Amino acid sequence: MAIEIKAPTFPESVADGTVATWHKKPGDAVKRDELIVDIETDKVVIEVLAEADGVLAQIVKNEGDTVLSNEVLGTLSEGGAAAPAPAVAAQAAAPAAAASSAAAGDDQILSPAARKIAEENGIDPNSIAGTGKGGRVTKEDVVAAVEAKKNAPAAVAAKPAAPAAAAPVLAAGDRVEKRVPMTRLRAKVAERLVEAQSNMAMLTTFNEVDMTEVMALRSKYKDLFEKTHNGVRLGFMSFFVKAATEALKRFPAVNASIDGTDIVYHGYADIGVAVSSDRGLVVPVLRNAELMSLAEIENGIATFGKKAKDGKLAIDDMTGGTFTITNGGTFGSMMSTPIVNPPQAAILGMHNILQRPMAINGQVVIRPMMYLALSYDHRLIDGKEAVTFLVTIKNLLEDPARLLLDI
Repeated sequence: MAIEIKAPTFPESVADGTVATWHKKPGDAVKRDELIVDIETDKVVIEVLAEADGVLAQIVKNEGDTVLSNEVLGTLSEGGAAAPAPAVAAQAAAPAAAASSAAAGDDQILSPAARKIAEENGIDPNSIAGTGKGGRVTKEDVVAAVEAKKNAPAAVAAKPAAPAAAAPVLAAGDRVEKRVPMTRLRAKVAERLVEAQSNMAMLTTFNEVDMTEVMALRSKYKDLFEKTHNGVRLGFMSFFVKAATEALKRFPAVNASIDGTDIVYHGYADIGVAVSSDRGLVVPVLRNAELMSLAEIENGIATFGKKAKDGKLAIDDMTGGTFTITNGGTFGSMMSTPIVNPPQAAILGMHNILQRPMAINGQVVIRPMMYLALSYDHRLIDGKEAVTFLVTIKNLLEDPARLLLDI
């Protein structure tokens, strides 16, 4: 029975996707819930799994092709014992296959899948001892031979042909270029950044925050915090998220967005937290962050970080958001002007913490200081409102007790 392998149903915010990687080839055995193909959208990579045991019969959409929701990607021949089907089909015509093989100079009888793997990896079929019926070389025999070849680098290096296969040595002054297609995620990020700068009256205001109190609080309670909350570590980001949600309550315009000629005020704070991944910058969203404790915020951020690293972020994790926080200080940034993520109205940029001399009560003292940057849409947020919003975050962080006392 043939089963259609279909692309998932994309949400309204995702128009289409691109076939990124086929993990199976036609003729390969597939187990139920095994990964078959990756679909890349402008937000995340979606994994398509097998619905049943069987064999991948056909690939309809090749890598790089654009696909729509529920479009057919290929077909799967169902059946737990269907994996050897190509070999069985070939064996049914054994006399003809054997004659053809002999004419080609092969002493061994291979299944089509086994022959393809051998050719792709430069394996001589005659050097493989077949374990199949009648001495047939199976796909598993070829895979084992490929693994043995990979695990014997010394033997490969000793071959006379090895130097010829070595990478060419570039002469001094050679100008090498490499052209690769832009990923959908990178292309979409570029499109949104240009859109933001073209369609917004974007402005950035700066301030600096003394991190002494937050660092002292974290140092004093981090071990107890981790023990109490089952291994959740106390970082700086949770303080900034908490301070931002409090400031957003006081300045609702910063948490709003423009929809045509209307202003939409959000009665909740969905905070996007910028996370770096191998595929680029992604912004998963903490929903109703204003209701979350420091431990819940830290746990949510840690979960998003692991998902981003493993490529497991879902589209729902990335959808929405009313305000964004990005931490360039993780990579050593001292100051930057972050770009607003439409349709949001503002974004807060954190930076590196540096020990700097500060004048306090007429005395020069060394304090851990961080520059803060707030980029905002001037069409919606006035300068005074933006500056006061940033000063509110500064005050809450320099005296964290205010977060508890709501003052």
